[in-house]
Amino acid sequence: MATKKNEFKKYTDYIMDKSVELLGIDSPTGYTDEAAAWVKKEFEKLGYKPEYTGKGGILVSLGGKKKNNGVLVEGHIDTLGGMVSTIKPNGRLKIAQLGGLDAHNMVTENVRIVTKFDGDYEGTYQIENASLHVNGELRDTKRTFDNCEVVIDEDVKSKEDVEKLGIKVGDIVCFETKTRITKSGYIKSRFLDDKLSVGIILGYAKYLKENKITPDRAVYVHITVYEEVGHGGCASVPEGVTEALSVDMGCVGEGLNCTERQVSICSKDAGGPYAYSVVKGLMETAEKMKLDYAVDVYPHYGSDVEATLHAGYDVRHGLIGPGVYASHGYERSHRDGAENTLKLLVGYIK
Repeated sequence: MATKKNEFKKYTDYIMDKSVELLGIDSPTGYTDEAAAWVKKEFEKLGYKPEYTGKGGILVSLGGKKKNNGVLVEGHIDTLGGMVSTIKPNGRLKIAQLGGLDAHNMVTENVRIVTKFDGDYEGTYQIENASLHVNGELRDTKRTFDNCEVVIDEDVKSKEDVEKLGIKVGDIVCFETKTRITKSGYIKSRFLDDKLSVGIILGYAKYLKENKITPDRAVYVHITVYEEVGHGGCASVPEGVTEALSVDMGCVGEGLNCTERQVSICSKDAGGPYAYSVVKGLMETAEKMKLDYAVDVYPHYGSDVEATLHAGYDVRHGLIGPGVYASHGYERSHRDGAENTLKLLVGYIK
């Protein structure tokens, strides 16, 4: 089932545009309401009727003829981030990580401190004693959450000064994304995991709506908000669903096959193998459609659909996504990877 050249170009353009919009909304795990409201509104613009889940995610039906063999497509809008854990005597902030944040990847980044009642403040995440002309051991010092700190861009010199601003323990710390798209089609940003894939899911919904396609199977989408801490997909599975398909990033790195321009089909990750029939079906579809794809085993990875299984749901499960380099760092993918992922969704879920 080969596709016509450029048949999907406008949907890929839409995916890239919407991904950039979503990347502009801070949404560390536990602070996702604004991003969820944006996703809900985008589905409504396409003519669907999304609803909030109890946990704050978005659940929407994309239609389908058969209700007893449904497929649930899962993606997540929560990202890595930080939380104020200590206000230090010198007016700097110590943070606790939200999700798999790595201090090495975040040092020197601009941040936004979100208070509960007193607005937002800017700052920078730095290693302690960060001036190279002062600290001769700076280059050799390992970056950890114990020796790194938020330097607030306000005139604060003490814990009391910080508290007067309204900054408290438990406040969210959001890291700048630095999103950009190159002329060659690469998209670079923090938190492409998983906002690029949410863009792809929106593109899939737009494709179905505009082409007046009613899939044979009932298709539901669950945009989750706690994937980065392991329980995003553990609830809100509609009745009749027999398969859960996570659309998340495909890993690019040494020892793996996937590139940023491909769609990745994951056969196994740290949680174990994905359903053989699903992996085989995805591969067969990719071959028939002549897609640029790769199959990989990820050594350090977990997904929403594994949370679905751990919660006790009796479903088959699979994982696909565009190739992403430098995962949980300053990530890079390509519009070709997004388009190949979209095409695989269209071809696999008929």
